[in-house]
Amino acid sequence: MKICAITMVYQDYWALEQWYRHYGGHIGHRNLFVISHGYDPEMQRICPDASIITIPRDELRNFDRVRARVINGIQSGLGHLYDWVIQTDADELVCFNPNTYSSFAALFEATSAPALFALGLNLAEVEGDPPIEKDAPALAHRKVACVTGHYSKAWAVRKSLPLRWHGVFCGYRRTDVFPFEMPDDVFFVHLKYANSEALKTANAVRQSVADDVGEEWNVTGWSKPDYHTERFYRKLAKTVELPWDEAVALGYEKIRDNPVRDPKRGIVKPPFINYLCRTTLPDWFMTV
Repeated sequence: MKICAITMVYQDYWALEQWYRHYGGHIGHRNLFVISHGYDPEMQRICPDASIITIPRDELRNFDRVRARVINGIQSGLGHLYDWVIQTDADELVCFNPNTYSSFAALFEATSAPALFALGLNLAEVEGDPPIEKDAPALAHRKVACVTGHYSKAWAVRKSLPLRWHGVFCGYRRTDVFPFEMPDDVFFVHLKYANSEALKTANAVRQSVADDVGEEWNVTGWSKPDYHTERFYRKLAKTVELPWDEAVALGYEKIRDNPVRDPKRGIVKPPFINYLCRTTLPDWFMTV
């Protein structure tokens, strides 16, 4: 089985290092494709065996919409060369329990669905956590996570299905029958809040971009990024804490069993449920 992974990134170097190590370790670094938003030689240094695709960075207005079209277009082309294409942001790692699946190939062989979703986990650095050393995997050093529908995203597709709004564009007449496949023991881990030092750097970049573009910039989390960080930790502190098995069961009940089927947009996606509960990750995450 041939599998590749694709992402698009701008200066989020720590996250890209995590992405490159994680997916390269599973499917081979030469099956990774990184879209660099603007020429940046640092991308090649971080991802020496990946294919780096540079796109212009001379117009940012409405870029989130353009970004989706660009990455989906490249993903569609790769779908003619690979059996499955994994598409995530650089700070998103799909992790599976090694006691359940031996590899991504084994996971894909276990489904007949055209696309896969995974239960979302917002990983967090909390008080008492030591800094993550350079080149160290985040999942070996962070244990607290928030179960979230917002990040229970579609992440892998066969052929040319485009990803949109955290879901899959399946056509306006297929939303009622398209499978919302979210396998057990597969998790979508968002790393944005897992490293406070890297977050400070990334937030400064986001704020600079938002300031340059002005009021036409409407990407959530980029305008006023420090406010979004403060809000995340404020809400995390108020979120009920559950043991791992109970947290996962609740996530499947509230998220997997209630997909959003939107015929007007032709999209099937997870429900927008944030801060469902918080939990502590089991030890197997440290080895993935």
